Amino acid sequence: MHIIREPRVTLIARQQFLPPPHIRWQSDSNVAGEALAEFAGRLCYLSFGEDAGLEGGHRTIGGRTTNESYLANILKVKHGSVLEHAVWTFLLEGISRSLTHELVRHRAGMGFSQLSQRYVDESDIGFVVPPEIQDGTPEYDAWVRTCEQTLNGYRELLSGLTEQVGDDGPATMRKKRARQAARAVLPNSAETKIVVTGNARSWRHFVEMRGSGSADVEIRRLAVAVLRALQQEASHIFGDMRIVPQMDGTETVETPYSKV
Repeated sequence: MHIIREPRVTLIARQQFLPPPHIRWQSDSNVAGEALAEFAGRLCYLSFGEDAGLEGGHRTIGGRTTNESYLANILKVKHGSVLEHAVWTFLLEGISRSLTHELVRHRAGMGFSQLSQRYVDESDIGFVVPPEIQDGTPEYDAWVRTCEQTLNGYRELLSGLTEQVGDDGPATMRKKRARQAARAVLPNSAETKIVVTGNARSWRHFVEMRGSGSADVEIRRLAVAVLRALQQEASHIFGDMRIVPQMDGTETVETPYSKV
């Protein structure tokens, strides 16, 4: 039986920014999401700078000189709508079904594609140990025994049902029906995989909400891991969010710009 203790966060997609050729303006950021968010914000007020040129003879004045200072002000004044244009996609693995039950509640600005237990044979599935359960304790032993029992039950059900369910249908349909019935005994700690696409504003909301000290410890651990990846991608958008070590060994997320 595979036991999983840490989530795996893999960036699999980022966007491209194509500056309009009829506007003479260029961001000093090479990060597409940062440049796009800045462009969207500047468009609201036509604040592309004194040297910018627009078709039709319109000219603009003013504008902050750096992407970092511009987006810092966006966060300060909570003009969060411009952050919705910046998008990143992650593959999340090593997380439990219990976690994804909470994750998929973040509907606004997010898209999800999760592994299907109906179509995938879970006979060799892993289990995510809850962070509160420590190795070498009676509680850990009880958790392992329970997972082993459910996995054995799943395998037994799958074997029997594959032979019994829908004998008159195609083999693939029989297997699907057997798996969808057998999955009923798998626990919430069963490992799953999911692709998540979100815009910067939604990612900030997820990290802030699920990175708080009141959040479930497993999803909080994921929020911290996602934040680390996003800070490497776009520090001007996520750099204000701080990862704070706690006395119990866990980490939380804090920001001076809440609910942008």
